[in-house]
Amino acid sequence: MSRHSEAPRRITAPDIRARKGGEPIVCLTAYTAPMAEILDQHCDLLLVGDSLGMVVHGLPSTVGVTMDMMILHGQAVMRAAKKAMVVVDMPFGSYEASPEVAYANAARILKETGAQAVKVEAGVTVAPTVKFLVDRGIPVMSHVGLLPQAVNIDGKFKAKGRDEAERAAILAAARASDEAGAFAIVVEGVDETLAPEITAAVKAPTIGIGASAECDGQVLVVDDMLGLFGWTPKFVRRYANLKDEIDKAAAGYAADVRARRFPAAAETYSLSKARQARVAQRDKRG
Repeated sequence: MSRHSEAPRRITAPDIRARKGGEPIVCLTAYTAPMAEILDQHCDLLLVGDSLGMVVHGLPSTVGVTMDMMILHGQAVMRAAKKAMVVVDMPFGSYEASPEVAYANAARILKETGAQAVKVEAGVTVAPTVKFLVDRGIPVMSHVGLLPQAVNIDGKFKAKGRDEAERAAILAAARASDEAGAFAIVVEGVDETLAPEITAAVKAPTIGIGASAECDGQVLVVDDMLGLFGWTPKFVRRYANLKDEIDKAAAGYAADVRARRFPAAAETYSLSKARQARVAQRDKRG
């Protein structure tokens, strides 16, 4: 039997789209191979989000993320993930200029990472680009509501859909993405009554983040979920507190090094008994 036939079947865009109204879709971000390997068995989708700019690289927003950064992390995740569908964010400036520019960059992402889809932040004006990509064989996940790449317009990250004009614009963007062929739609940071309305209005499954439990699935930034930062957004539930655990481990290591308790015999190498005997005989002669 070939190695290809033994590999687990990877979840695909049609599989995700078929989950509309069914079992909720589980999604987390992943940026590295070790994390992807752990999450793969639990998730339907792994998102290589441009949030890596802030989470991994310490940038103030996602605006400074580059194509090379997304591809590098996408490659790492794809080396470890075997079951979950892997989606890579298209960074700011890589798809807005024209559908043709978007296609060239999306094709590069899929070719160089092996991922199964890309994600774009999609206002109504981006819908033609979504259709252009889908018509040319590139599965697209769209993203409506709070758009992190537009932080310079808003001045800060803030919830959306709290007035009628904003609600109508977000709903229109979701419908436009759906009609353009997006296989799923991320709904971020909206009034909790808007997310169910969007979910009911589109054929594609919705994946909420700071939205509503009535979405067809949920996504969180894994580092937030694991408690790796001191501050946690309102919409995040911490399932661990790894920041304190890492701090405690680093403090213990530092104390042992300074007291010369590490490394001890258990962590050092020694000569084999035969070699020890030869050394002892040489010392006697010498």
